[in-house]
Order: sequence, then C-alpha cells, then structure tokens
Amino acid sequence: MKVILIQDVNKLGSKGDLLEVSEGYGRNFLLKKKLAVEGTEGKVKEWEERQKAKENREARQRANAVEVKKKIGGKMVTVKMSSGEEGRLFGSVTSQQVASALSAQLAVDVDKREIKMDEQIKQLGRYPFKVRLHAGVEAEMTLSVEAG
Repeated sequence: MKVILIQDVNKLGSKGDLLEVSEGYGRNFLLKKKLAVEGTEGKVKEWEERQKAKENREARQRANAVEVKKKIGGKMVTVKMSSGEEGRLFGSVTSQQVASALSAQLAVDVDKREIKMDEQIKQLGRYPFKVRLHAGVEAEMTLSVEAG
C-alpha cells in the first residue's frame, strides 16, 4: 500500500515522503492516527508535481547562491572596532557585525548564523572566514579588523 506521510513518523520517514508499507500497518496505524494519507493515483501525481516544484526551487536557490559566491568570493570586508594598547579589542568581533558589514559594503544579505569564523577575533588584523550561502556552497572571504 502506498501512503504519503503528513507528519514525521519515527523510524519510518519524514513529512511529505511517499512510502510503500504493508496493508495492515497503513490502514490500522498510519491512516487511523492521521499520520498519512492513502497514496491514490491522483494524490501520487500531485505529490510528484510538488516534488518537481521543490527540485526546481532548490535548483534556482543553488544557482543564486553560486552567483553570489562568484560576486563575494575572495573579497575583503572591513569592520572598525575600538581598541586599546597593542591592537587588542574591547570585546570581540561578532558574526552579527560581519553580517552587517557584508550588507553595507557588498550589498549581500546573509544570516549571522551562516558566517563561520575559525576563532574569536580579539585583535586588529586580517582573518579568513566562510559564508555558507546554500547547502554545499560556501564563499571564503577575508575580514579586516581596523581601529575606529
């Protein structure tokens, strides 16, 4: 029996999956508890159309991410921080500050959670960091921390 899950089911699948299950399990558990709908011909076609639309959307997002990577890859972003003696910062550079600098200097909006820095930055200088634009698409950039 074919079923389309409408909720995540532990050890079976995720919401939206089309699965082949035994008749008894499907009727007596999945359908009865409203965890799935029966995979009739019409619903399977509708599911296939949704899958194609999802794949097309993913492909567009990935293509956009690759374009943004070409635009910002290898570029430098500058953040001005107040510092004390010997170039030590008062505090450290946060990913939110880097995201704001990316937006202001390169006109690219990135979520602060997608910025990966290897270490906490507490000194003036230049540091490499990565920006995750899409699954499998990362841009490597340089952060320049200057006294301001």
